[in-house]
Amino acid sequence: MAITAAASRLGVSAFNESQPLELRFNSSQDNIQAVIRAVYRQVLGNDYIMASERLTATESLLCNGSITVRDFVRAVAKSELYKTKFLYNNFQTRVIELNLKHLLGRAPYDESEVIYHLDLYQNQGFEADIDDYIDSAEYEENFGENIVPYYRGFNTQTQQKTVGFTRMFQLYRGYANSDRAQIAGKPSRLAKELAQNNASAVVAPSGGVSGWAYQDSNRGVTPERAFRSSNQEGRIYRVEIAGMSLAGYPKVRRASRALLVPYEQLSLTLQRINKMGGKVASITLA
Repeated sequence: MAITAAASRLGVSAFNESQPLELRFNSSQDNIQAVIRAVYRQVLGNDYIMASERLTATESLLCNGSITVRDFVRAVAKSELYKTKFLYNNFQTRVIELNLKHLLGRAPYDESEVIYHLDLYQNQGFEADIDDYIDSAEYEENFGENIVPYYRGFNTQTQQKTVGFTRMFQLYRGYANSDRAQIAGKPSRLAKELAQNNASAVVAPSGGVSGWAYQDSNRGVTPERAFRSSNQEGRIYRVEIAGMSLAGYPKVRRASRALLVPYEQLSLTLQRINKMGGKVASITLA
């Protein structure tokens, strides 16, 4: 079923007609390897994995039918590889966002959900928290024993809050992006709006054909304010640009930038942005 008529513009066409990947009885080795690759891609947030990092012993157990896909997902999520990529260097709220995305395929619904998992992690440890996701009724209902988890947060379905759809766009940034290579860096994407019980704006991922929106970089150093005079010519404007294709960067690696521009240079700056394929997200008085 189609996610939305704007799937191509929002960068989620890959999920529009795709079917869940299931490991069936007497599956061929090619199908088993496809399942293994899909589990790594989902649980590790589309991050690159080297051959030396693969859980070869656990893969063998899956290949000979000794464990289920759910067992393999659990092993990857509890592995030192997963901890190194997502646990050790991230604030715990960000870890919970990623756990929900990787294991249940959705974004957090409210702050109480984050508090629950934070408390579980603090009192029983990381592995107990992972077990809570995978042993939940939600996981059983959607994935069972042999379906690879997928981003179901983009789909219309029962028992899913509408706010989960918009929040998924804060966590998923496109087919060519990974959860360790996003412009916003390591901080939580949803902590503020969860605390305020607000819904996210839909921000199209980098893989979208169009619909770019400004995403502030974690290393952004552009000031928010500047001294300005009372006349128009002396005013300075903050220009937020999305989708800028910088020199030497492949087209899929685009950047968001914020510039402080004097009024007399505003027209020339906008022309330059247009030539570089950028889209002006906003122009405000600095």
